[in-house]
Amino acid sequence: MPLFPLRPLLMAAVFMVGLLAGLAAPALAQPLDPGSMTPEQRQDFRKEVRDYLMDNPEVLIEAIQVLERRQAAQQVRSEAELLQDNHAAIFDDGYSFVGGNPDGDITLVEFMDYRCSFCRQAHPEVAELLKNDGRIRWIVKEFPILGPDSTLASRFAIAVLDLGGADAYGRAHDALMTMRAKVSTEALEKLAGDLGLDAGAVLARMDSAEVTKVIDANHALAQRLQISGTPTFILQDRFLRGYVPLDALTNLVAEARNGG
Repeated sequence: MPLFPLRPLLMAAVFMVGLLAGLAAPALAQPLDPGSMTPEQRQDFRKEVRDYLMDNPEVLIEAIQVLERRQAAQQVRSEAELLQDNHAAIFDDGYSFVGGNPDGDITLVEFMDYRCSFCRQAHPEVAELLKNDGRIRWIVKEFPILGPDSTLASRFAIAVLDLGGADAYGRAHDALMTMRAKVSTEALEKLAGDLGLDAGAVLARMDSAEVTKVIDANHALAQRLQISGTPTFILQDRFLRGYVPLDALTNLVAEARNGG
């Protein structure tokens, strides 16, 4: 089995060819342009590159490492720009649920889908994090992407937030995250009643233009942020894409609080 995946190896090889061409250029009367080589010159150049890499295979590994560091640095820069350009929509949109400690010194944003198995796995761990820490502001972005049941559940949660407030939303969110039965109008009607809300008003609100606007806005924001899966977290100024175990999340919060 290869030590490295094929794609990084190929990219590193291209990187090395470019590097070797650049090193060769000063020794030539004019810049080296592989496109202007004769077939014989191109064949000789390829042979020189191959021979060098075969004699010095560690150079290819070093090239992979350099390439990965450059890509990681570029990703950090790109994500920082995305967060800056969309700061208000991420952290202060005026309609998303804000839980945990609304006055906390650290903000954790979660894009989630109620039918997402990894979101369900993360749910009790995020709750434990908020309970243990006490200084985290938690924002939930309703981001249904897994079909009609996901959309129905998110519409219900947003309607509950609009009509019942943050406390009712928190309980609805927990119930939807742990619901094993199929999401249906009947199940949601019962849940609204269990929350002490007017079920008819909640069901009517679910189909309103205001609820649709929230979901559409979250999808548009996710597209701008290049978010395509759930869960996706934003912790202060960094993206955490995918499920993050509680221990790791706790450490990341500590790093963010310490300016890391």
